Amino acid sequence: MDIRGTKVDVKQIKFDEKGLIPVIVQDASSGQVLMLAYANEQALQQTIDSGKSHFWSRSREKLWMKGEESGNVQEVAEIYYDCDIDTMLYLVKQTGVACHTGQRTCFYRSSSGDEEAPVFGPSNSSKTLDEVYDVIVDRKINPKDGSYVSGLFEKGLDKILKKIGEEAGETIIGAKNEDKKEIVYETADLWFHSMIVLSYFGITPNDIYEELGRRFGKPKEAYREES
Repeated sequence: MDIRGTKVDVKQIKFDEKGLIPVIVQDASSGQVLMLAYANEQALQQTIDSGKSHFWSRSREKLWMKGEESGNVQEVAEIYYDCDIDTMLYLVKQTGVACHTGQRTCFYRSSSGDEEAPVFGPSNSSKTLDEVYDVIVDRKINPKDGSYVSGLFEKGLDKILKKIGEEAGETIIGAKNEDKKEIVYETADLWFHSMIVLSYFGITPNDIYEELGRRFGKPKEAYREES
């Protein structure tokens, strides 16, 4: 959904005495809560006009767009209000990570002392494909010294493709050895490097999900015609 052009009755919104309203930001696909920020009327209008999240910085006292420096922008899919119209919820498509620490979400620390972000959805893994992809995108946009992924991007497409070839070969060897543990390990490496090349071309895992979904809905005859 494109929110640009959405009509919002600003008069109904209950901004506080400083003209601000808290905004909860949530991942539109996974449901993961990413961050909490504040918006004034201008930030809200900028969000609607651009389709990207804008907020008001209380510390710097200025309007800012999420990702304007890091590249980790948020495309807003939908805007919700709570029952009292004094809190807002943005459902977003997050590029890279949401937290300035490099974590996927600002809420990565629990009261028990664990530092692992909660994950929602069907996966029981702490790192879904989408989350790993987001980290890869972040390493592409914000290169870090010593980062394996940043190093691959720096070396270019040929190096990335060479790694995919190597991992595909090792996956084949694992299968020939009929070693399930080896197959899992090497397939994980293959998927990981495949996501790096997807990121190189700006292709997302969702693009692959959609293509698989399109194929799944096709009759078998259609597969034979394409093969």
